[in-house]
Amino acid sequence: MNTTSTKGALKDDPRLRPYFRSEDERRQLTQAMFNQAAVGYDSAEALTALGSGAWYRREVLQRNGLSPGMTLVDVAAGTGLVTVAGVELVGPTGRVIAVDPSPGMLAELRKKVSVETIEAFAEAIPLPDAQADFVSMGYALRHVNDLQRVLSEYQRVLKPGGKVCIMEISRPRGRVLRGLLRFHISVLVPLMARLTGRHADVQRLWAYYGDTIEAALDPETILDALRRAGFDQTVCSVSLGIFREYTGVKPT
Repeated sequence: MNTTSTKGALKDDPRLRPYFRSEDERRQLTQAMFNQAAVGYDSAEALTALGSGAWYRREVLQRNGLSPGMTLVDVAAGTGLVTVAGVELVGPTGRVIAVDPSPGMLAELRKKVSVETIEAFAEAIPLPDAQADFVSMGYALRHVNDLQRVLSEYQRVLKPGGKVCIMEISRPRGRVLRGLLRFHISVLVPLMARLTGRHADVQRLWAYYGDTIEAALDPETILDALRRAGFDQTVCSVSLGIFREYTGVKPT
């Protein structure tokens, strides 16, 4: 069993010390960066995903069981890239709640889709117990400070038999691929965003993205944390050597 600590792991990594030194600083910094980049976020994300984002997110949710009539809580919803796919899948009989700490990101989300929104961090979701059939998180797990607390919150808000599905970008195993991914995210995407006139404020956020990918916890540590949070049937799936899906089911 991997016993790497999942509390404080981000701020203790030397690659992230230039950004913040405490949990309060981390929250203030990330909230400010996401607020500033909110308007140009979708354009930069499309460049990052090379056009594969929308269909991939929908396919992941559908493949993992999100279906009509379900209640979905989308955590770290941002501008609603996963939320929109969730709304399509649960249909008019379902319910979608988008949770994010950035008011700027949620404002962009509400331009796309009409859902319930909650301004909150993943570590403390202001919802009663056993509210959701499905909890999703798209490419934001590496931004949290206390992984165990976050996963325990997901377990709490899920109904018995409910499922969590976390999409994340992980470090490629090879050094060459790792270097190419970092260059693409930290250098090429911000450059293209500026040259196309889409938005300049994503530069710092995307550089931070690259550093958080390098500092991210390894898959076995995340799976172990899911199990310790009380999830069964924990699985990590990999696509294209970079995109990972972590899933688990709350016992009935």
